[in-house]
Amino acid sequence: MQGQIHTELGSILIDADVVATYAGSVALGGIVGMASLDMRDGLMKLLKKDSIKRGIEVAIENNEIYLGFHVIVAYGVNIPVVSENLIDSVRYQVEEFTGMKIGKIDIFVEGVRVID
Repeated sequence: MQGQIHTELGSILIDADVVATYAGSVALGGIVGMASLDMRDGLMKLLKKDSIKRGIEVAIENNEIYLGFHVIVAYGVNIPVVSENLIDSVRYQVEEFTGMKIGKIDIFVEGVRVID
């Protein structure tokens, strides 16, 4: 899946994996990490930084980006505040990075982790 921007000089194609990787790196500022469902045992696993895009769903339709983040948050945080900050930060930075509009960002809190 790709987004496409047309300019007077030509077209720019942006792959969904690029969007996922960038959005994941922006998101890590406010959460413990991204979650991935291990289909063998149904447990959520905290993804390492090099595979964070696996915790992000990206859809690009009519040059609008739709994102779904599966996240793990720190114990004791205010989930609505963390989610709002994540959405605001990702929306601004991904729109600036890609030149495309964000249609919607969904946050799925898959787990809580105690941080030392």
